[in-house]
Amino acid sequence: MESGRWDAAASVPGEGVVSSGATARAGFDPEMAGKRAECDGGGHVAGTRFAGRQEFTGTLTGEFIDHGDPPWRWYLMIDLTRKPEGYPADAVWCESGSVFLVEDGSS
Repeated sequence: MESGRWDAAASVPGEGVVSSGATARAGFDPEMAGKRAECDGGGHVAGTRFAGRQEFTGTLTGEFIDHGDPPWRWYLMIDLTRKPEGYPADAVWCESGSVFLVEDGSS
């Protein structure tokens, strides 16, 4: 698992086991649903043995996965308006400590 983000392909809906072998519990937080947010973390730099900083901006769905013991909460972000060049997915799992809510400017 990478710091700050978790590849959506590694998740299993509901109670399940993720690729690391740890148990995960899925849930929904209506307070986070539809919020615009930024997420930062680290990820593998393709073709190297190195990791680099990755930044994402998108919309939180409210879906989360609690993973590990003690559990780390990961929120699903979709409709990405900012993502690393070459990032192939349209969604990303963000560790809760790396999620920053963004004001949308509407009132």
